[in-house]
Amino acid sequence: MSKQIPPGYRARADGTLVPEAMVSDIDKLRDQTVESLIVNAKAISAKLAEFKSAAFSDLDAFTSTSLEMYGVKSGGRKGNLTVVSFNGQYKIVRQVQERLAFDERLQAAKTLIDECIMAWSASSTDEIKVLVNDAFRVDQEGQINTARVLGLRRLNIKDEKWQRAMTAIGDSLRVDGSKPYIRFYERAEGSDEYTPISLDFAAI
Repeated sequence: MSKQIPPGYRARADGTLVPEAMVSDIDKLRDQTVESLIVNAKAISAKLAEFKSAAFSDLDAFTSTSLEMYGVKSGGRKGNLTVVSFNGQYKIVRQVQERLAFDERLQAAKTLIDECIMAWSASSTDEIKVLVNDAFRVDQEGQINTARVLGLRRLNIKDEKWQRAMTAIGDSLRVDGSKPYIRFYERAEGSDEYTPISLDFAAI
């Protein structure tokens, strides 16, 4: 529950109250500017969330209708999908991105890789050591970058123990969930190229 501010006062960030007469004009203008922009930003954010939900629903409904023409029922929001307008000017792409994670067998891979590097010692290049250290470095959330770990499997190393480590990496990989995305495109006039219709504030 928000703290009640008595009339004629303003609250600082630390909760202390300041009489209105003690607040400078520039501080009042700063407050007004920030709060006005935030109100508009929240309204636009809510509209975008509403549009996103409606876009997925409309696309799901269209897909179900299209499949029903062949006696097939839609299996829900699964897999990637591209829908193009009749004149080819517009395109909508739905993508389902799987979130990958590793189970405890990744530790076995790391141990085997460390043993390989120790055994190779002088013959192991600094580049490989850097790649391995980067691959198993955790981020601020304590998560390992899956792309970097999987990138180790592209290294052309024939060592038997290294190959066992690569097998362990593959076996430890699992799908931890999925997230659908929807993107909108418009074809540039006189071109076969589609350009995205940006809904990302930072990209406009």
